[in-house]
Amino acid sequence: MKLREDLQLIYDWIPDHSHVLDLGCGDGELLSALTTHKNCTGYGVEIATDRVQAAIERGVNVIQADVEAGLAAFGSHSFDVIVLSQTIQAMRDTQAILRNLTHVAKQAIVSFPNFGYWRNRLQIGLSGHMPVSERMPHQWYNTPNIHLCTLQDFELLCAKNQLHVLERAVMTGNKRVEKLPNLLGSLAFYRVG
Repeated sequence: MKLREDLQLIYDWIPDHSHVLDLGCGDGELLSALTTHKNCTGYGVEIATDRVQAAIERGVNVIQADVEAGLAAFGSHSFDVIVLSQTIQAMRDTQAILRNLTHVAKQAIVSFPNFGYWRNRLQIGLSGHMPVSERMPHQWYNTPNIHLCTLQDFELLCAKNQLHVLERAVMTGNKRVEKLPNLLGSLAFYRVG
């Protein structure tokens, strides 16, 4: 099994036999690996028709819905783990989504592009333009990313909403970053409860 590096990190954090809800599941790659190799069960929520079809073709149980409206259908603690991978920055009401994640599941895994990454800072500082990178490939005017944040911003939002950071990891490319994570990491991962 070969997963994208960011999905591999999330996969490694999810215990065997977990009941998982993957919000913004894309083509279902993560859920497919979890059900096949870790005997997990669960559902994906995805809005894009082509991605829903791809997830179905992988054998993933997927619901076509807007993620922000999709949580209302699930009861309190109906999942062990909820995943929001590189999606939270595109949500209109980030704070409500974050609070609802731990209402629906015992714990949540959230990943997002780190706006504090040094290359992003450099692009703004030297060129005077909003950053375009591997993790943020869109121009400012056509990006789905409406709420950009840094690691510290996310941790403050968690604290404000009484969410406990259980684990944090940061990556750039396919490598984990240990030193100066807010400066040297392009993608952040949090496990919260």
